[in-house]
Amino acid sequence: MSAQAEASVQAVANAGGGETPAVMAAVEGRMVELAGQHGDQLGRYAAATIAAGGKRLRPLLVCVSSGVPVVRSEQLVRAAVAVELIHAATLVHDDVLDDAALRRGRPTVYASGGRLMATATGDLLLSRAFHELAAGGVLAPVQVLSRAAAELAAGELMQRGDGWDMSLSLERYLERCRLKTGVLFRASCELGALSGDGPVEPLARFGESVGIAFQLLDDVLDVSGPPERTGKPRGTDLLDGTVTLPLIEAMRRDRELAELDLRSVRTTEQAAAVCDAIAETGALGVVRTRALEWVAGAKAVLPASLGEAQRVTLELVADGVVERYS
Repeated sequence: MSAQAEASVQAVANAGGGETPAVMAAVEGRMVELAGQHGDQLGRYAAATIAAGGKRLRPLLVCVSSGVPVVRSEQLVRAAVAVELIHAATLVHDDVLDDAALRRGRPTVYASGGRLMATATGDLLLSRAFHELAAGGVLAPVQVLSRAAAELAAGELMQRGDGWDMSLSLERYLERCRLKTGVLFRASCELGALSGDGPVEPLARFGESVGIAFQLLDDVLDVSGPPERTGKPRGTDLLDGTVTLPLIEAMRRDRELAELDLRSVRTTEQAAAVCDAIAETGALGVVRTRALEWVAGAKAVLPASLGEAQRVTLELVADGVVERYS
């Protein structure tokens, strides 16, 4: 996790009060414990995936959606662990589909252990996520995560089906963002609300909107880089044939980009050149503005019944999604 991301998480933890830091620490410990229960080889790859970290935004959303001050409970920790394991599993499986060598600047499980080991590692993380929730003996959280997992799969299929399609509409792109990213943010907030008996539906809508903003800005970062920050070459989406909003907006402004055959972009150098052309159109600023609109919309659905401290904490999470890219 970067210093900026750590500072953002710490700010949220401080605002959340209660046992937020203790819950997050318990989540980390539990994930490491689970990874170590599956033998030397498979456990090693699962542990490496977990240790690669990230911002832990989804467990953090579980925590702060449960209520402020946060009260640590077994159900809350299980829910936070489960969403992060699902997230990790999708990343490992994505790397297999994308033939990805690097993730967050480190060799992927796919690069280190091969396709079969990466697939098994992702499957392990996925199964352990549901085991965590089921062990709590409550049905509703399992239903929430099952729905999210099914939608994540649908989003991946949509992205594969839309590969190389330069006529992709804004509406279909946003639906893909919702399925690929928004639904797990939504599930995180739902699980937190269920753990704390909070307002499930408005928090779910908040989470989904924040997740869409997150994906929009992630797509900006794929174009703008730099690689030392993203852990992968600029234009990785272009090389995969994935059409994102920066390219869609740039095509509206540049005739050469509108006539681009994405299959002709085959090297990192070619991808970087297209990224430069996209940036020159001003499209990245347009996408950032759209992301800010989604963040504002997320804040607007937070119900008046929330306590002031919880509202402030959730708004900090939403703002942190944008600030990572400033």
